[in-house]
Amino acid sequence: MTRTYDDRMFIETFEHEYTWLNGFLRNVRRYKDKPALIDPAVEKTWTYRELDEEVNMLANALKDDGVGKNDVVMSILNNCPEFCFTYIAPRKVGAIINLANYKLSPGEMARLIEHNEPKVVIYCAEMKDMVAEAVDRSSHKPLRVIMADNLDGEKLPLGHIAYPDYIEGHSKEAPARDFPHHIYDEVVRMCTSGTSALPKNVPLNDINEVLSAHDAIMHYPLNCNDVCMNMTPLFHRGGSRSGGTCPTFFVGACLVLLRAFSPRVTLNYVEKYKITYLTGSPSSLEMLARNQEKDPADISSLRGLVTMGAPLEKAACERFLEVLTPNILNGYGTTETFWNSFLRPYDLPEYAGSVGGSCIDDEVRVVKIYEDRKAEPDELIPMDNETVGEVILYCPGKTTYSYYNNPEEQEKKFYKGWMYTNDLGFWDENTYVTINGRKDDMIISAGENIYPTQVEEAINEFDRVADCMVTGVPDKARGQAIAAYIVPADDELTVKDVFDYCLETPMLSAYKRPRWYKLVDSLPMTATGKKQHYVLKQQAEKDLEEGLLKRK
Repeated sequence: MTRTYDDRMFIETFEHEYTWLNGFLRNVRRYKDKPALIDPAVEKTWTYRELDEEVNMLANALKDDGVGKNDVVMSILNNCPEFCFTYIAPRKVGAIINLANYKLSPGEMARLIEHNEPKVVIYCAEMKDMVAEAVDRSSHKPLRVIMADNLDGEKLPLGHIAYPDYIEGHSKEAPARDFPHHIYDEVVRMCTSGTSALPKNVPLNDINEVLSAHDAIMHYPLNCNDVCMNMTPLFHRGGSRSGGTCPTFFVGACLVLLRAFSPRVTLNYVEKYKITYLTGSPSSLEMLARNQEKDPADISSLRGLVTMGAPLEKAACERFLEVLTPNILNGYGTTETFWNSFLRPYDLPEYAGSVGGSCIDDEVRVVKIYEDRKAEPDELIPMDNETVGEVILYCPGKTTYSYYNNPEEQEKKFYKGWMYTNDLGFWDENTYVTINGRKDDMIISAGENIYPTQVEEAINEFDRVADCMVTGVPDKARGQAIAAYIVPADDELTVKDVFDYCLETPMLSAYKRPRWYKLVDSLPMTATGKKQHYVLKQQAEKDLEEGLLKRK
């Protein structure tokens, strides 16, 4: 294509230099003595220079192990310093960091390892039994399995190596670059919830990373003087990209680590470290408000509370605005696309309950629903705040519109530059969207996405179960809890038998185990034999109120 100017230098510079890593390195030069990372658990602070040196030691260790362009390094880490080192270091050798959910069961993790074939696995010590069993089960054997964040002196499983030993003796200088960077290179691979035991793997390229950082920076807004802490796991996209490693280190701010959420500890950290932005789910905000009312901490440093994963109810929002901060931001999106709509402080509390309007560079629409095909992106439903359709997302800057090695799911989700979410909702004349359900009946419990079919698949492997269905029921602590309806294969089956099976099976993570159970003769089905989850959901809520669901 002929242009009116010489575009060669622009193309070369933009495509090869406009990377997240270069943004981080600019801050190493600009703010070398400024705090970048604080770990309250060990009372240690890393400046940007010291953080870069830690990253370089890991990068050089990886390179000495032969890790290079497009190799995979799997991170099974909680919110610890090694998560941050591992988030950055693979980029320096051209590798891909695969952020895995450390809450998975051994069987689920084994499938994830087989699917991604990592050369190196780095995990936190508290997950050692799960990881050791997963590696043993997996047909793919990583070159290295490394235990990190070993605060309690856990004994290493056979064949594993301790993180300090792995990086010991390696240079604090950056490894020589022997490959070209490109903004379309995959640098991060995230894992989303799936309808089977294998999560969908979401590749993110370098420009996705840069523009995800920009999105958070301009919506907060975030600057180099901010101090951020995420109350959710950083392996989530909303964890690392909202007040986590991605925007914080890109803008030159400081990140405070919180391994596990505690409302009192969180409030104390806000006071001690002068945190300016907190990120978490609406349920965590409720616990913060309750603790702040009982025993107030000095949280005057807060510039904002960012929440996602569920809508804010109006009454709760009004309380949070009074007790915590007048600046609350609520984002809605997916692992594949980050957040795509946003409620700004000026939207609240009026629009509480909705997910707001589109982010600056994105577009959110609600389209018609068809049984046999996707609606076209311009087949919109009326903006009457009543008619229900499917929510679709357009965000070319923050997604690759793809899954790694999963063409079937890719075809289901992405179409003509849009992601079809399966979320059901309606919108108003201002294009503000309200979510009111899911086409696939996903359950959200304590911020985790759980698909009924996956749990059902695991329970149906029990030879004493003929069939089952699961759904979500209201739960004050989790938002939703899982209720399982079981059709016994024999008359002697008890709720305790099913509970014990769910506790022992390697195919169910702890957060996916049902909390409530009911033995039934049949399940709600269509005439063609399809399970009617929406019918079961209504029944389960009624059964819970009437005390007909049992724990064990």
